[in-house]
Amino acid sequence: MYLDIPRKFSPIIHQARQVAREVFRPISRKYDRAEHSYPRELDMFATIMDGMNAGSGEATAGAGKLAQSGPKGDTGNRNGTNMNTVLGLTELCWGDVGLALSIPRQGLGNAAIAAVANDEQLARFGDTWAAMAITEPGAGSDSAAIRTTATIDGDHYVINGEKIYVTAGDRANAVVVWASLDPSQGRAAIKSFVVEKGTPGMTVERLEKKLGIRASDTATLRFDNCRIPRENLLGNPDIEAEKGFAGAMQTFDNTRPVVAAMAVGVGRAALERTRELLAGTGLDLDYRLQGWTQNAAVRELQRLEAELDAAWLLTLRAAWMADNGQPNSCEASMAKAKAGRVGNEITLRCVELCSHLGFAESELLEKWARDSKILDIFEGTQQIQLLIIARRLLGKSSRELK
Repeated sequence: MYLDIPRKFSPIIHQARQVAREVFRPISRKYDRAEHSYPRELDMFATIMDGMNAGSGEATAGAGKLAQSGPKGDTGNRNGTNMNTVLGLTELCWGDVGLALSIPRQGLGNAAIAAVANDEQLARFGDTWAAMAITEPGAGSDSAAIRTTATIDGDHYVINGEKIYVTAGDRANAVVVWASLDPSQGRAAIKSFVVEKGTPGMTVERLEKKLGIRASDTATLRFDNCRIPRENLLGNPDIEAEKGFAGAMQTFDNTRPVVAAMAVGVGRAALERTRELLAGTGLDLDYRLQGWTQNAAVRELQRLEAELDAAWLLTLRAAWMADNGQPNSCEASMAKAKAGRVGNEITLRCVELCSHLGFAESELLEKWARDSKILDIFEGTQQIQLLIIARRLLGKSSRELK
């Protein structure tokens, strides 16, 4: 793995930073205050992204069209769509996390489709904006404990259950719903189903009012005898005990580095702005000085910068492994755990370091602090990531180490 960013990604990074600076930041406060209002400014950007995707064959910034693995057995060094996505989304979240989550056709449900769909389904749902519905009131971090069911009935599946905290659940054109074909068979029976918007039996119960990422809608969905075609089950319909929950886990192995990149982006934004504000007070920010000779605020800022670099390198490694076909479950969780915690720590400490400027709406620092908290929670909480890492390092199964 080479630590220098390949030059082929320079246009993506530059374009994403331009969007973050010229589109996202100017409307960031507007949609933070107008929660649940759809950011119409994103429609044009999404169209531009679609054109870029069509021309390059790769996603430019969102999580939606992730390549789930690189070429098996290739001894070369490949930097593909996963790295592309991580680099682009880092820059977009330097602008605004909630707006980055609201880009049409770049939903986490699209990553789930890419993970387990067959060729026909990829062609059918490839341009669909898909949310992902996996969390339930009684099954938060333990995704394998979901109780939503999908019962076969002729040429249809009938879905019943409730899903909470569905990002873009109201705006998306479809929802990828994780449900069990047979609850008695545990996680092996859990499959994913595409439920298109407007399907009878699927209702949006409410939109959540949130601490942060207010530009992004977070919905509670109910499924009451919701009938969908059998062809909407993604991947293999057979219950295979040996594979179990592999589809969802493969999705998470690829989206967790993406969430880590989001945390790095908002953390970097807070550090850069804090550095500017501290420099304006006359403090010497020279890296050549020894830490114990510097002002406490400067010393703390440099510590936070080092923590962010560590999170960034873990994120790059997890994305690189995915592009090169290497199992990255442990590394993806390491990146998510480190970046999620560090991103939140950085934004909160920057609020403190900047005193009244950090706490007031005259700066985006307080908003970044609120937005960053979700990045340590969704796609698996900090505690779940540490549990996954422990299982991988110790060679334990989920049954052996809970």
